[in-house]
Amino acid sequence: MAGFVLLSLSEIPFNDSVRSAPHHAVFASLPLVALGWRRQYPITVALVVLASNLVANPNHEFTTVLTLVLCSYTVGVETAPPRSYVGLAVTLGPFLIAMALDDGALLPSDVAAAAVFMGGPWLVGYTARMRTEKAVRAVTEAERRLHEQEVRAHEAASNERNRIARELHDIVSHAISVVTIQTQAVRRRLGPDHAEEAAVLAMVETTAREAQAEMRRLFGVLRADGESAAMAPQPGLNELPRLVDSVSRAGTEIVLEVHGDPMPLSPGLDLTAYRIAQEGLTNALRHSGAHRIGVIVRRHPTAVEVEVHDDGHGLQPGEASGHGLVGIRERAALYGGTVDVEQQAGGGVRLLARLPLVGSG
Repeated sequence: MAGFVLLSLSEIPFNDSVRSAPHHAVFASLPLVALGWRRQYPITVALVVLASNLVANPNHEFTTVLTLVLCSYTVGVETAPPRSYVGLAVTLGPFLIAMALDDGALLPSDVAAAAVFMGGPWLVGYTARMRTEKAVRAVTEAERRLHEQEVRAHEAASNERNRIARELHDIVSHAISVVTIQTQAVRRRLGPDHAEEAAVLAMVETTAREAQAEMRRLFGVLRADGESAAMAPQPGLNELPRLVDSVSRAGTEIVLEVHGDPMPLSPGLDLTAYRIAQEGLTNALRHSGAHRIGVIVRRHPTAVEVEVHDDGHGLQPGEASGHGLVGIRERAALYGGTVDVEQQAGGGVRLLARLPLVGSG
């Protein structure tokens, strides 16, 4: 803005066409101050600048006519259709009329010059605006999708935690029930000489029954509509052969390998290892398009490893954070375990979960 004003004022002593310095300063230079508000009021400022040029510079002899280029660009970049088209007509129309009045007729060369001089900058500004809006929409859409993905992941993690809690409820309830029955059996075998011990066992039995009642209340909070407590024992790694047989499909070879000596696992850890193998196998069957799937269980002195690998097409966009893997990671984290999912060099996906045995019992 200041540069245009100084340029206009500098023409006063050097341009013979300036007949009156005050007149030139008022009608040619001062309106250029409005350029400072061209972004807030692009069409209004364009009209002011255009009017000052028509009054003070009808023959287009002064450099202030260059400000029309800036105004035309600003109209294109700062206004949205249809106002942008109105702004183009506002700046281009009077310019064409002035050229027609000056030459006595509007020549094709005049139209071409006006189109390049006024329409060109507007088109550049308009294109820049369209690209900016497209980029903003793309960013907004990406943020929306990311937010939805985070919400779905949070819901999946929450649902999986509830599912884990319900399954562990069944395990704990069963354990408490066993404690209650065994305590009662021992207490009833005690004779009159062990009255004090019988009283202690009666307290243990009462505490166990109360704990079992509280577990039932907890299940009432966690259960889904219409869901009842599971009566059958929760599955463990010993059930994997049956699982593999039940999900085998024509055209998909599923191979189960178990390494290491059998070892006692806590019911919760045993269930977690089974569910991880189940979910990994299910994901491979649903999404990988594999012809061969391997399930490997490795028993180490300090940990149990569950591996599921396939020869399918590999991870697709978004699958590395899919809901199934969210559940696997939630279960592993409950026992201080880790889960790694990676592309295999020869194709397919390898899922490896490691569950430490320390503190699991």
